[in-house]
Amino acid sequence: MTRKDKEDIKFRILRLAALRSTGRPADLALRLDISVRSVKRFVGEIRKEGNEIRFSQVAGSYVTEN
Repeated sequence: MTRKDKEDIKFRILRLAALRSTGRPADLALRLDISVRSVKRFVGEIRKEGNEIRFSQVAGSYVTEN
């Protein structure tokens, strides 16, 4: 996977989180054709970059705090 591919995935995760439509990590993994572990790793990287993203049990989705 290239750096551009990784950045594209992170962008998609952030965009979907802003819309509250990522679904659960397993759902997102299927949607992005990556593993659940990769989803969690990407979310961790997104957090390290200063973005506020968390999983909401109520929404059943990752959400951003913006």
